[in-house]
Amino acid sequence: MRESTDLDAYLAGATVDDDVFAVRPDYRVLLVAVAGLTPGPGDAASEALLARAETSVAGPADELEHVAAWREAYRAFGAKPTRTRNSLEALVRRAPAGLPRVNRLTDVYNAISVLHRVPVGGEDLDRYDGPPRLVRAQGDEVFDTVADGEPVLEHPEPGEVVWRDGVGVTCRRWNWRQGRRTALTDDTTATIFIFDALAPMTDDALRAAADDLVAHLGALDARRRLIGR
Repeated sequence: MRESTDLDAYLAGATVDDDVFAVRPDYRVLLVAVAGLTPGPGDAASEALLARAETSVAGPADELEHVAAWREAYRAFGAKPTRTRNSLEALVRRAPAGLPRVNRLTDVYNAISVLHRVPVGGEDLDRYDGPPRLVRAQGDEVFDTVADGEPVLEHPEPGEVVWRDGVGVTCRRWNWRQGRRTALTDDTTATIFIFDALAPMTDDALRAAADDLVAHLGALDARRRLIGR
């Protein structure tokens, strides 16, 4: 199991490029590194949290201020938000018909995303190569994903905002689609959770979402770092 000092050092190496802040100067990210997690499939607690998240959605996704802010951010780097929706909007749209059931860790962070109206990503820390970096893509980076049910390697478009590690892209279009290589599984015990925020979401609201996630995971060892301009 990773030690607390390892998590602190890991988070200290995380970066957001100035080119990303040029797109949205109001952008902030709260990184939460967690070790000692109990992995496995969904359970009664994660199911109850998902159900609460589903019933929390009372109106259309496009009426949410944070969804509108992310649509503007996508347009700013050349993405079409009606074709590639940010993760928050995608989940809110699915909520009335039922959120996906994946595994315990993924189900919990998806539910927290909907309940707190913030994009959240989760990556397997033991499959990550070095600290996370948010950059504007060159276009030759590798993204390990699935298309038509088959594993494929894709490349982001030049200028696209992507999360990456030392191997390649881990999440395309800021918070649109996560890769296969670092996805959380039934065996994941250490993770990096990524909370993406734009105005009007406040830092206090961002921290409250992280508090809720850590509480529902029952995490004994969680370290955080807030990065902004």
